[in-house]
Amino acid sequence: MRRLIGIFVIGLLSFVFAMATGAQSFIPPSQLHLTYPPLQHTTTSDRLFFIGTAPKDGNVNINGKLISRSDAGHFAPSLPLKLGENNFAIKYVNGAGDRSSERQINVKVLRDSPITLPPKDIGFIKESLFPTVDIARQPNERICFDAIATPNATVLVRIGDREIPLLPRRNNIQLPPNSSVLTGNIEATAESPSGYFRGCTTFEIASQLSQPEYEMRLGDRIVKQKAVGKVEILSPNNIQVAEVIASTADARTGASTDFSRITPLPKGVKALVTGKQGDWLRLDYGGWVRKSMTKLEETENTPHSIVRSIKTKRVVNNASKNDNHNNVWTEVTIPLEVPVPLAITQGDRLLSLTLYNVTAQTNTISIDSDSIINKLDWAQTEPDKVTYTISLKPKQQWGYKVRYQGSNLILSLKHPPLIAPKAAENSQPLQGVKILIDAGHGSKEDLGSRGPTGYPEKDVTLITSKLFQTELQNRGAMVIMTRTDDSDILLEPRVDKINQEEPTLAISIHYNALPDNGDAINTSGMGSFWYNPQAEDFAKFINTYVVKKLNRADYGVYWNNLALARPTTAPSVLLELGFMINPVEFEWIIDPQQQKLLAKTLADGVTEWILNAVK
Repeated sequence: MRRLIGIFVIGLLSFVFAMATGAQSFIPPSQLHLTYPPLQHTTTSDRLFFIGTAPKDGNVNINGKLISRSDAGHFAPSLPLKLGENNFAIKYVNGAGDRSSERQINVKVLRDSPITLPPKDIGFIKESLFPTVDIARQPNERICFDAIATPNATVLVRIGDREIPLLPRRNNIQLPPNSSVLTGNIEATAESPSGYFRGCTTFEIASQLSQPEYEMRLGDRIVKQKAVGKVEILSPNNIQVAEVIASTADARTGASTDFSRITPLPKGVKALVTGKQGDWLRLDYGGWVRKSMTKLEETENTPHSIVRSIKTKRVVNNASKNDNHNNVWTEVTIPLEVPVPLAITQGDRLLSLTLYNVTAQTNTISIDSDSIINKLDWAQTEPDKVTYTISLKPKQQWGYKVRYQGSNLILSLKHPPLIAPKAAENSQPLQGVKILIDAGHGSKEDLGSRGPTGYPEKDVTLITSKLFQTELQNRGAMVIMTRTDDSDILLEPRVDKINQEEPTLAISIHYNALPDNGDAINTSGMGSFWYNPQAEDFAKFINTYVVKKLNRADYGVYWNNLALARPTTAPSVLLELGFMINPVEFEWIIDPQQQKLLAKTLADGVTEWILNAVK
C-alpha cells in the first residue's frame, strides 16, 4: 500500500482496490463475487461503483434493482450516496431457480462531508487552529489565522501583544481534487460553510511569539484554546543557511507534499532560510525543502556567486555496467563560488537553466563542436537571477542530469542513440538501444487495481511486460526489467534503476482504475502519462499508435506527477493499457492472444518512434 500513495494515478486511482487478499489466478466465477467496495467503506464521493461478477446464468440485483452485466457476467454500476450511512444488499439469483446457489453480500458505506463541519457543541475544531506546527516567517510578512468554531460566535486570537478579530468566511471555494481531471468532474464549487473564521496581520519586530490563543464568545459562554504550533518572526541579524546534504532534495511550492514539485536541488546547494513550517524550510529563491535533507548553520554572509566563463565538452559516460554503447553526453560546466539553487525547464529544442543568487560577469563561452549544443545564450533576468538558454541540435531531448562537483555546476545532456544507417531495413533495428520496462506493482502487498473477478493488476502487468521484453529483444534492443517475478519492489528502487541504467526510454506498464466518483462502465481505453517535456512526444505517439492499430478506446495523454515518469536521465512514461474495472475491457486485458498482440504493437510503436526521433 505504501507505494501506491507515491504514484498519483496508481496511488489514487488504484489504491482503493488493493485489498488485503492475496493475488489469485484467473478462474471464471462459480458464485457471486464483489471486488470493490469492501464490506465497510468510507468515502466523500456522492456516488460509488460496485465492481464484481457472478455466473452468467442468473441475475444480480442491488437493493432489489436488477443491474446490467457483461456477456461474461461482470458488473460495475455506479450508485448514488446520501450523506451518512448507506446500506446495500448485492444479491445473485440463479436463472434456473436453484435457491441453493443464491448468495447475498451486504455492504455498509459511510459518506462523509468533503469539508470539515463546525462542532455540534460550543467550541473549536482543534485541528483547524493555525498553526498546527511551529512556523517562522519574515518581518512584515502577512500571516493569516484560521479557526473552525461554533457558527454565529464572536472569535478572536491573541498572540504576543496583539488581539486579532477573526471574521466569518462567507464563501469557501472548494477546488476539485487532482483526480477530477481523470474523471471529467473538474469544477470548483462554492460552499457557504458556517463556522469558518479568518483574520490576518503582520509583525514588524523579530520575536518568539509562542502559541496563539483562540477565544470564542457565544452569549455568556466563553471558550479558549491554544493552537498546537508556535509562531516565530525571524531576525535579519541571525542569518541561517541551509545546505542540502541529501543526494537530491525534493523542492516544492509549499510546506507539504500536497504542494507541487519544482526542480530538485542537488547535493551541496546552499541558500538562505526565509521561513519554516514544521519539518519544512523555505529557501530564499522560493522553494520549500525538508529540514531533514539539509544541515543548518549560522552565518553572517548570504550565499551568492558571480558567473564568469562557461565550457562544454563531449564525454562518454561509463557509469552503467550493462551499457557500453549509446551513452554519450555533453557536459556544461559552470564554475561558481558556492552551489546555488537552480531550476530547469525544457522546450522545443531548448533547455533553460536558471541560477539564483548569482550575478553574471560572463565574457567567454566555449561550445565543443562535437557537443549537441547549437547555441548558448544568457540573460540577467533579475538582479540575483541568471537564465541560460541552450539551443540543441537534435529535435528530441534524450535526457539530462545535474550535479555539483565542489562548487562547479555540471549539467549533462544526453546525445541521441546511435542507430545503424539502414536500421529501418534491418531485422534488428534497435540494435544497441537500451529500453527499461517496469512491470507495475508486485507481491502480496501491492496488487494494484483489480478486475471484477478479483484478478490483480500486478499479474497482468508482469505478463505484458515479459511479452513486451521479448518483442523488443527480437528487434535488437537491450532490455532492462525492474522485476521479472512477483517481487516486492518499492518505488524508489525502480526510479533508481532508471537513473543507474540511463536507458534510451523508460516505460512503466500499468492497467487503470478510477476513484469512487468515476464511471467504471463507460470509462475505458489506453492512457499515457508524462512529466518531463522530453517524454511528451513519445507519450502522445505511443498512445495514438496503440489506439489506432488495435482499434482501442483513447483515454488520453496527461501530464502527471508520477514517480516513474519523473526521472530526467531518459524520456520516461507510464502507460495505462486499459481499465481493469471496466467489465468489457477486462476480458480483453486478460485474453492471452490480445496480450501478445498488445506487446507486439507496443514494440512496433517504440521502434517507429525511435527511428523517426533520431533522424
